[in-house]
Amino acid sequence: MDELWAPPGATAAAAIRVVCERLLADAETLTDAITGSAAEAQGDPAILADAALHAEDRELNRSDLLQWLTSNIQHPGGRVEPYVSPRTSAYIGDLVSRGIAPEFAAGWRAALGIAWRRWVDECLTAIDDRAALAQVLDVSAHSLVQYALDSVTILREVSLASAMGNAGAEALAMIQLIASGTPMTPDLAEERLGYRLERNHVAMVLWVDDPAGGDALDELIGRLRTSRSARPMLVARASAASRWVWLSGPELPDEAHLEAMILEADAVHASVGRPGRGLDGFRSSYEDALAGQALLTRLGSDRRFTPYAHVELVDSLTKDRDSAVRFVSKTLGPLAGADRSLRQALLTYVQCGFNTTRAANRLYLHRNTVERRVSKADELSVVKVEDNPVHVSAALLVLDLVPDILAPSASSAR
Repeated sequence: MDELWAPPGATAAAAIRVVCERLLADAETLTDAITGSAAEAQGDPAILADAALHAEDRELNRSDLLQWLTSNIQHPGGRVEPYVSPRTSAYIGDLVSRGIAPEFAAGWRAALGIAWRRWVDECLTAIDDRAALAQVLDVSAHSLVQYALDSVTILREVSLASAMGNAGAEALAMIQLIASGTPMTPDLAEERLGYRLERNHVAMVLWVDDPAGGDALDELIGRLRTSRSARPMLVARASAASRWVWLSGPELPDEAHLEAMILEADAVHASVGRPGRGLDGFRSSYEDALAGQALLTRLGSDRRFTPYAHVELVDSLTKDRDSAVRFVSKTLGPLAGADRSLRQALLTYVQCGFNTTRAANRLYLHRNTVERRVSKADELSVVKVEDNPVHVSAALLVLDLVPDILAPSASSAR
């Protein structure tokens, strides 16, 4: 790792080795002190209440302590690279699966306080040379603080990786088989996926436009796993820029809550399938979500959250952008270029079953205002809403998804 400060001189380096060896001999006592303070600072009573988790937390602290001490014996005062053992990875995975999200930074601050006081006491006891003592304290402070920063970073990365779910290569192959309609028993699929199928499912496709922004997907998935409304999840890494996600449980996820979480994420788009149950529901919801993603992509929509049930009709009528442009133009005519408030009033009016009062409540407008806007919109539209409300509402939905679809740059491509 890069050295960010000057190494100690020979005298100070020798002193660091002596102090590290003394602390190694009492590593168990120091580990107990660090563990108690760090666990309390992390603020999650689940770790303290569960003896197995508490034991693994202690082992993580012991591993960190030994890593820093032994590294400083070999390279006194240097930057220490954190080591994440398979046991540590498994422990982090257990925390993620139980919805426990420790405050690693808070835990490390508490641990540093304990470790630094003990380190200073040992240095004062073992080092008589004041110049060497000053240099030891200077470089060891740099080394300890940087080790804490690097450790917090790597622990967060391990947590995000664990939050990705358990869909490895074998599970991805099984997902493809399910999607293709290959006959199989739910028991076989569950074994390969590590995910229960005999319950309700909602599938989502999450993606970003730039593969370099894939971290935003993993951060969002981590928040979905640890939110208060968390439910069993299966996550598959479809590509660097997309993830397939299934949410399950006795109750369906709240659509408004899902939308709020996704809109908080950085540049993440989501297409959500209709809910289904069992193996068939797992497949059909996934197919919906994929179809929604394909629709938004081919039309160039920047919509961030799209339930497929809301756009299925648009999908069936607009299999490519050129046909969508023609459909909108021929259906709406001048209305397509009119003020958006007219189109929104007409679309809401149709969606509310031609009930002006309901439309006014949804739009937070006076009933008379809605009536005027609906009348004006219908006057501008080539196809009148009373003649073909399905086509009119579909064309309005296309414009709602892609407001600039009739812009010169789009029409010139036809």
